[in-house]
Amino acid sequence: MNVRKALSVLGLLLAVTIMVPVAPADDWNQTTRLTFSQPVQIPGQVLPAGTYWFQLANTDNRHLVQIFREDRTLIAVLRSIPRMRDGHGTEGAITLANRGGTRPEAVVAWFFIGAAEGHEFLYPKQEKQELAHSTRTTLVTGD
Repeated sequence: MNVRKALSVLGLLLAVTIMVPVAPADDWNQTTRLTFSQPVQIPGQVLPAGTYWFQLANTDNRHLVQIFREDRTLIAVLRSIPRMRDGHGTEGAITLANRGGTRPEAVVAWFFIGAAEGHEFLYPKQEKQELAHSTRTTLVTGD
């Protein structure tokens, strides 16, 4: 009888394991591939035109964003604060601030596909005030 119980429990565990949906790793760290045709500014530096990977750091702190070059070389770890997006959030998006002149647009916020809450980057106080008065554009991402 104990063998029968053990086999029943094992069969139930196997059935539950098979039915658990597998979530892609990208959902946890929100990995997003972005390509810029012109240089863009992030806090502390300007990224040349090119392809970059934005993702959440692999920590419990859901407000640290890592930015990698296309070859996955880490180039920045940025602090962010939560920011709700306008609309439904079914697509990925990035918000840029156009400060005019010859200065590159600044990446203000990044939103993962399907997430209503995104990540607003923390700029130094002076730049933050300047960005608050800039024209902002939110672009839908392809990935």
